[in-house]
Amino acid sequence: MTIHEYSIGQHQVNGRPAPEPPRSAGGWSVRTASTTAGVALLLMSALAGFGKFFVLDRLVTEGNATQTAADILASEGLFRLGIASLVLVIALDVVIAWALYRVFSPVNHGLSVLAAAMRLVYAGVFMVAIAQLPGVLRVLTDDGNNAAFSADQVNAQASLGLIAFTDIWYVSQFLFGLHLLIESYLAYCSGYVPRVLGALLAIAGLGYATDSLGGVLSQGPWTPVSSFTFLGEFLLALWLVVRARRIAATAFLVQPS
Repeated sequence: MTIHEYSIGQHQVNGRPAPEPPRSAGGWSVRTASTTAGVALLLMSALAGFGKFFVLDRLVTEGNATQTAADILASEGLFRLGIASLVLVIALDVVIAWALYRVFSPVNHGLSVLAAAMRLVYAGVFMVAIAQLPGVLRVLTDDGNNAAFSADQVNAQASLGLIAFTDIWYVSQFLFGLHLLIESYLAYCSGYVPRVLGALLAIAGLGYATDSLGGVLSQGPWTPVSSFTFLGEFLLALWLVVRARRIAATAFLVQPS
């Protein structure tokens, strides 16, 4: 990987006017892709935080199916909004996968494709997890179900749906962690992304992978470490938005490895 002599202030390459950054087959410039990825990452963070931490973690009481059912029924509208926000996260993940591929493809095309594919697979698994949540509402609100089973049985069925969501979500987190590890390598080697961001992304990826394995293997409650290691994602999002112009001016000068 090499970067030609370049003057951003004068827009010159080896003493000559720099050409315009090339566009991808889809018409996306690196600058547009950078801005899109950054904005989508920030929106995704807000929506995921709302759906997971403000809604699910607030309404679900681990180990208490009766309390959980009562809280969900008392805040049914909020629960539905939480599900909708998580579905929007999936849509944004698809956009982010393509945008980050465009940003990092000058570094290594093959790894950029792999990173994008890994994020799409993660999004698919996460969608399967989210699909368990509407069933929780159906179990709790279906009159026929309530007539055929006791309240404890209905609550237990709903609890199983929430457990399924959590278990599948843990699997998706491992895939997401692998995605971030690949992105961290691309960022670190790019020459136009600060290496400290690459290192922070690697820490975030390891955090998600650790949560996935810990949640599955731990016999007791697991305290997520990704709540403390996610900083790299947030800083990357801000950097992509703020420095999109500089990325556009330098990324196309990097020779793919």
